[in-house]
Amino acid sequence: MMLNAAANKLLRGKSIAAQVFSNGLADRLFSSSSSSRKLDGKVAVITGAASGIGEATAKEFVRNGAKVIIADIQDDLGRAVAAELGADAASYTHCDVTVEKDVAAAVDLAVARHGRLDVVYSNAGVIGAPAPASLAALDLDEYDRVMAVNARSMLACVKHAARVMAPRRAGCILCTASTAAVLGGVASPVYSMSKAAIVGMVRAVARQLARDGVRVNAISPHAIPTPMALGIIAETFPAATAEEVRRMVTREMQELEGTSLEVEDVARAAVFLASDEAKFVTGHNLVVDGGFTVGKDLLRNPPSST
Repeated sequence: MMLNAAANKLLRGKSIAAQVFSNGLADRLFSSSSSSRKLDGKVAVITGAASGIGEATAKEFVRNGAKVIIADIQDDLGRAVAAELGADAASYTHCDVTVEKDVAAAVDLAVARHGRLDVVYSNAGVIGAPAPASLAALDLDEYDRVMAVNARSMLACVKHAARVMAPRRAGCILCTASTAAVLGGVASPVYSMSKAAIVGMVRAVARQLARDGVRVNAISPHAIPTPMALGIIAETFPAATAEEVRRMVTREMQELEGTSLEVEDVARAAVFLASDEAKFVTGHNLVVDGGFTVGKDLLRNPPSST
């Protein structure tokens, strides 16, 4: 009875809708409040954030409340992304990930500018040259170049992220690997080896850094129609048109029907792993591939039974 009386008094003279809007409840329900932003208050360094997966991740991090340092060698693109996100949310710094002092400087910039560092996403990478027709033609200089960008730089990012995070006993490190790390035949041996090295490194350092409260995870995307990926496919199949190249990546290299992988899908995976929702997830390789590496049909096109 008391509850009914209180309700009647509250609603007297006003509709429910009027009560909702006059009390500002609608704003709290339908606006992007801080409680819905998974990275609110966090500071992140993202390498390779001037384009592709890194750019999408920087935007998704900011949308979820983080402040980001965009670290890249593509200066014009990187500054443009930072300007789009706003000076309060994003800063750009030139960073060649193969140069350790550049990586260290990007980490130090985050701390100097924002007083903390919560996330380092080591994302910068290269695909490298197409696989040669014969392994006898493999260029070991190309191997050194790809491994320097894709593998050595990841360890440099882990090293300098841990330098800052371990004393605070908190933090999250992410590394972009690839489905090529877990499935043969989807990329060149050099690229596959570089990405497999990342997955192995993540497992090793995750165990060690767990003692310091720092989480380390990998993200392994499948083929995405980024300019870099489209370029290497076009180089591999020079007779293909631009439309045919895009279809190869978005349709023929995919398993999950009715959709295709986009950079935003990887960015959202990164948001989850960087957030407190994943506070007990470490040493994991999150494969974002629509089931491509789960398995293959023995006969994709079986003979007709009629």
